[in-house]
Amino acid sequence: MPMHGAIKTPQQEQNCLATPSAQGSQEFRRHVGQISRQSGVFFAGTIFTAIAGYAFKVYLARKLGAEALGIYALGMTVVGLFGIFGGLGLNWAALKFPSSCLATGRMEDLRAFLTWSVLILIGISGLLAGCILFTGKWISVSFYHSASLASYLPLFAALLFLGQLTNFAGQLLTGYKAIGRRTIITNFVGAALGMGFSVILLLLRTGLRGYVYAQIASGFVVLALLIRTARQLTPSPAKIALKKLRLPHREMFSFATAAFAMDIVGFIYTQTDKVILGSRLNVKVVGIYAVAATMVAFIPVVLQSVNQIFSPTISELHATGQKGLLDRLFQLATKWVIGLTLPLAAAVIIFSRPIMRIFGPEFESGWLLLVVGSLGQVVNCATGSVGYLLLMSGNERRLIRIQAVTAVLTVGLCFAMVLRWGVTGAAIAAALSNAGSNIWLLVEVKRVLGLFPYNRSYLRLILPTLLSVAAGLGLKAILPPMGATVGVLILGTMLIYGFFLCTAFLQGLDMEDRLIANAIWTQLRDIFHSLRLTRPLLKEAAES
Repeated sequence: MPMHGAIKTPQQEQNCLATPSAQGSQEFRRHVGQISRQSGVFFAGTIFTAIAGYAFKVYLARKLGAEALGIYALGMTVVGLFGIFGGLGLNWAALKFPSSCLATGRMEDLRAFLTWSVLILIGISGLLAGCILFTGKWISVSFYHSASLASYLPLFAALLFLGQLTNFAGQLLTGYKAIGRRTIITNFVGAALGMGFSVILLLLRTGLRGYVYAQIASGFVVLALLIRTARQLTPSPAKIALKKLRLPHREMFSFATAAFAMDIVGFIYTQTDKVILGSRLNVKVVGIYAVAATMVAFIPVVLQSVNQIFSPTISELHATGQKGLLDRLFQLATKWVIGLTLPLAAAVIIFSRPIMRIFGPEFESGWLLLVVGSLGQVVNCATGSVGYLLLMSGNERRLIRIQAVTAVLTVGLCFAMVLRWGVTGAAIAAALSNAGSNIWLLVEVKRVLGLFPYNRSYLRLILPTLLSVAAGLGLKAILPPMGATVGVLILGTMLIYGFFLCTAFLQGLDMEDRLIANAIWTQLRDIFHSLRLTRPLLKEAAES
């Protein structure tokens, strides 16, 4: 007997075939919009912190000098070294498990994870802070050859304790997908308070000690705000409590252990350069290197913004088997990361000497460090979110293995190059390690996950890049050798971006690029609209 619906009309057949494609396009648009919006919030906070931080860094460098900044940089390497043992991978676990527990209703598992994490962090961080105090004199005199550092180590021990709890609370908000709240607290409130307290104490002639005190004070405020927000977002059955406390799920310990190993090897290949410079050269050189490294660290700001929201998206799509959609998002996100990073990297490289000169005459010699570091970051951004693709798809052990091998190679390469070329050798070693590890991760992502970010549409980036670089070189050629100011550098960066974006839009955007462009434009329009609506209210408040 024939079944009803077994035979379809041509129109019905066409609709059935079109439905999966339409659903896929809808899902793609939804994820693109979510990544654009959430990344935009984080990007805005990062830009604010970077611009304000750059101006403050210039003030700080001129106020304290290279030697004091070198002492601070060495102190922060001590905090970073001890800090990786204080985190025990729990910060990464806070990024992954709260959202999964909430989605599946496992409130007791979430309560156990939160309670044990806080208890462990408080205990271990307090113990490590005591270790810094106990070993402070040996670290300062015998290893770093800087007796001045010893008197500051109690303050750095306090920064370690605060930093561990703050990092966990911030990652917890990200796990709750409250990136906007986290950004407001850490980037806007935290940065403003830190700079404000620092300026006040520096005006009172407290020097480097006052600056560290300011970091501690602002850290307390940020931690309090993060804890308050996290408590508001945590459901009542999952709030921290010692009554009837049980051990967390085994999966949490397994993931935290793997993440802990990743933190250890990550510290080795990201901090090796400063440690070796501190042990082989003087603190003034370390100060110059630290300033250049701070500028280089800003270049991947777009990649960092995308990673904030793309990382949970990777986990979701991988778990549901939507490999094709993940591949499309990976390609589109990487192309936009490259496109928005290349003009910034070009501006930093072209104007490297005047950028370093702004910090003071003694910092100008670090311009080559800026160039080398920027080239390494270009490769980092050009490979996209490869590290997160392995981490969030259950391949964290592959990530750890790559980082471990890179760490060993970085130590040997940095030590050999510092002995031969001094501080420039350290910059070359760091850039090569950064580029090499990301290329290796890209190969591993292609081999294991079958994902690859590049396609023919990337060829559209060539002409905008060439024209924007030519515009920057032309502006530099007409400037007097010592005439570049902050305003000129900002103008030069805007000119490079202007040439790049105008050329890219004149070439035309494909459908996927238009989705992101429209999302960015809509967000900017909403921001300007909000500002226009609040202007009369602010004026009325000022008059009253």
